[in-house]
Amino acid sequence: MENEHSSALSTITLFLIISLLNPLASPAPQSSLSKESSLSVEEASEVLVSPDGSFTCGFYRVGTNAYTLSIWFSNSAAKTISWTANRDHPVNGLGSRVTLQKDGALVLTDVDGTVVWTTNTSSTQANQAQLLNTGNLVIKDPQGNILWQSFDLPTDTLLPTQPITKTKKLVSSMAGGSVSSGYYSFFFDNDNVMKLIYDGPDVSSIYWPNPDYSIWINGRYNYNSSRFAVLDENGTFQSSDRLSFSACDMGEGIKRRLTLDYDGNLRLYSLNALTGLWSVTWDAIQNFCDVHGLCGRNGICVSNTQKPMCACPFAYEMNELSDWTKGCKPKFNISCGDSQQLRFVELKKTDFWGFDLNYTPSVALGGCLELCEKDCSCVAVGYKTGSGDCFTKSALFNGRNNPDFPGSLYLKLPMDVETSDFYVLQVHEPICHATRTAVATSKYEGFISGGTKWGYFYWFLLAFGLIEILFILFGWWFVSKRDKKQPTSIEEGYKLIARQFKRFTYAELKKATGNFKDKLDRGGSRAVYRGVLEDERVVAVEKLDDVIQAEDFWAEVSVIAKIYHMNLVRIYGFCSQRSHKFLVSEYAENELLMGSRASNWKAEGEKEEEIEPELELLGLVRMLKGKLGGSDGSWIDDFVDARLNGLFDHRKATVMVEMAISCLEEDRTNRPTMDSVAQILMSLDDEPTYHGQHSSQ
Repeated sequence: MENEHSSALSTITLFLIISLLNPLASPAPQSSLSKESSLSVEEASEVLVSPDGSFTCGFYRVGTNAYTLSIWFSNSAAKTISWTANRDHPVNGLGSRVTLQKDGALVLTDVDGTVVWTTNTSSTQANQAQLLNTGNLVIKDPQGNILWQSFDLPTDTLLPTQPITKTKKLVSSMAGGSVSSGYYSFFFDNDNVMKLIYDGPDVSSIYWPNPDYSIWINGRYNYNSSRFAVLDENGTFQSSDRLSFSACDMGEGIKRRLTLDYDGNLRLYSLNALTGLWSVTWDAIQNFCDVHGLCGRNGICVSNTQKPMCACPFAYEMNELSDWTKGCKPKFNISCGDSQQLRFVELKKTDFWGFDLNYTPSVALGGCLELCEKDCSCVAVGYKTGSGDCFTKSALFNGRNNPDFPGSLYLKLPMDVETSDFYVLQVHEPICHATRTAVATSKYEGFISGGTKWGYFYWFLLAFGLIEILFILFGWWFVSKRDKKQPTSIEEGYKLIARQFKRFTYAELKKATGNFKDKLDRGGSRAVYRGVLEDERVVAVEKLDDVIQAEDFWAEVSVIAKIYHMNLVRIYGFCSQRSHKFLVSEYAENELLMGSRASNWKAEGEKEEEIEPELELLGLVRMLKGKLGGSDGSWIDDFVDARLNGLFDHRKATVMVEMAISCLEEDRTNRPTMDSVAQILMSLDDEPTYHGQHSSQ
């Protein structure tokens, strides 16, 4: 029966666990959106999934209560975004939705109904928006013609088969983890050559291909008018300006992306289908410091490290401690005039690209410095040792410190600025762990936190799980309670003895008694076995066979538990394990527990006051049972008050003692009822009294 209960409980538990792990059946993903249908920002399940499952389109959380309509790689560990509709205008986490309207336009609206982004397909026959296996979101008419596609509006990523033309460009994000537009672009310039440009708040400059070299030396070709480039599915990129490169793991079946990262480098990535992680299989720039704008105005990029690091020149400090793109600012002021004394500080192996006021070849260092000293607009001098090339600078942008550079930069400073002959650049990471957080711009942004739509879902799962757990516990209690239920009287006895003695296990007693093989003959109704505990104590193990005997035994134990005496065997403990009920007591040889007491009743009279009343009662009962069988009734005189001087009816006294002893019989069926006791006492009262006579008379 126990096995059946256990099996049933296991089945119920397994079913509930499975249902808990999958509380809601997920609907089949859809790849298209029909006319007048929409996706809601509040429903995480409302997304479009490409037929092969590679791409997902929906609302993507980019900041505090800020979401974008994006397409991402479904199988990438970080859900990498490949396209975003509203990268610079995130919407609210409540009430925002994207709808394929009746007029054919795909419209993204904020919580207040403001149109944040829309396609140019209004007043067309568009009836479906679909996400293709290529990661291209398209809008089609009933004939299947593509009226609009996300491939025509790339953000920072180019996917295989997605072309880039003279009207398209990739724009980096502002920082890692951000989707907002940054300062770097990959595009076709007016000379028909693909380039990387830094277009910052202060300056704009092309940095790839190398601006110091001609188009031909850079291996490009500008005599073309198509301005077309594409990355194929094998991992090869080809452009009309003869730019061509391939992934180091080129071949079919690999998900790839060409991304202009926030640090200004163009990289080709391949996705590991097993881990969901990306690996770089090609990059445009190997020297980090060849990227312009990393360290901002007056900042210096240090290239002898594993990653780009920024530093401020001597006597300069950061404009904004959290963002190196803001550059450095001088801690001094220089005024134009002959009255201010100037000096120059050398920064070895350092150069700043561009912003040259003058170029003077083959000049001595002193003459070069004098040119800058006389020019109020000059802030520094670049000087190449050996060739004597002198470059006076009007501004300091795109600084680089390179051990291979054959020259130095000389900063122009006021004479009162304390200088040192030895200055070490204090380098830092370009972004300095800057936190660029997107925040919804809607006036309703306070309605909901960014994670609320998930919060409702998680709270539902938590409540559902708690209900299931309570149900499991209730089932376990219901199945097992019958096995554990015991008569109330016995429970009370166990509680009493548990407070006084040790609780043994059935296995311990089985081992101690040698599997209950040494049975003792104690003359009682219960089986008693001899045993030896682990501490070598010899014990008697008494088995309780039924409830009635157990109830009688607890009555005696309740007395024994309160007293300790040299003539009373000790109770060491008990066992209560399912149907196994035992008492463990001190082992005594076959001798009457109170025999010595009975034989020396008078001789040890001086110790009577030391004996507990409970112990007296137990010993007295055992002794009187032996006296009752004797032929001489003179023993009764020892138990009647001596002050009566023998003037009592011996027969009546003997009957009352016999009645008292019978009330203490171990077997309750041998005890007289109260009616019998009353009748006996009344009959004695009716008999004549014989004072001073024995019952035998």
